[in-house]
Amino acid sequence: MAEPVSFSTLNLPEAQRVALWERHNAAALIGLRCRSLGEVPLDATEINLQLPRIHVARVVGSPHIVERPSAVIRRMPSEAVACYLNLADEAFFYHDDGVRLLRAGQLIVCDADRPFVRGFSRGLQELAVKIPRSVWQDIGGPATLDRPLVLDVNDGSVQAKTFARLAGQAVRPGGGGVDEDTMLELLGSVVTGRLPGLAAVHQAVAKVYIDRHLGESGLSARSIARGVGISERHLSRVFSASGSSVPRHLLGRRLELAHALLAGGEGTTVAETAVRCGFGSVTHFSHRFRERYGVRASDVLREARAQA
Repeated sequence: MAEPVSFSTLNLPEAQRVALWERHNAAALIGLRCRSLGEVPLDATEINLQLPRIHVARVVGSPHIVERPSAVIRRMPSEAVACYLNLADEAFFYHDDGVRLLRAGQLIVCDADRPFVRGFSRGLQELAVKIPRSVWQDIGGPATLDRPLVLDVNDGSVQAKTFARLAGQAVRPGGGGVDEDTMLELLGSVVTGRLPGLAAVHQAVAKVYIDRHLGESGLSARSIARGVGISERHLSRVFSASGSSVPRHLLGRRLELAHALLAGGEGTTVAETAVRCGFGSVTHFSHRFRERYGVRASDVLREARAQA
């Protein structure tokens, strides 16, 4: 299984940082020209993961501008589509059809072999996914991208949120393996509007939906199935195939959230924590918590406060 590889300019000579950053990106992702804003040296770190068909990266950097001009494209064609998910602050994307200002949580999808300029005046935090054209066409992406696609992940579909979560997990230290087929099926769903078709995708989407609604006491297999656009019977089959069930997974995630809140001292009382995590009964919560962790919820909260 491929492992993420990290590259950083932080310990490099300041005068060489931009050139070495450009060289790294040309080899790892796509060829770019780069320049810092003002007199501040470039501080940038990139974590890369090459999967069998696609490349995923997480990039963090100080304020700078990157450009992919025609000369660079001719010298280093990518034959790929690039997806950039802005994680913080704002960024601009200049293309031959105009300028787009991207907020945190927005994803832009563009032809990597058409000239563009990107700028990050407050610094850069993003996820990048490079998809070969042949793979892009296999998932139903448009044959030509004369105009970049801009998608709002934060306020968009659960499929978009799940794609972003899996991309982030792929390049996170200790994040574990990621199912490339699931990522591609989700991206295809996002750019075409079709419902995803793989059972693994349905489960991944359902898990993200569950995590977003853990605090709702009325969350159930029926409401989850409706929220992700599949039947309740199919949702049950999907979880059953992995040796679990919707109620079991839901209970487990609620208990994990409650334990994290209590151990972090974030819960003011056990009762409040139970409500925040979607439990309708404090007694039921306390019983399940002790059954799962072998200690009382109140003891976890008391210990957290003692250590604060």
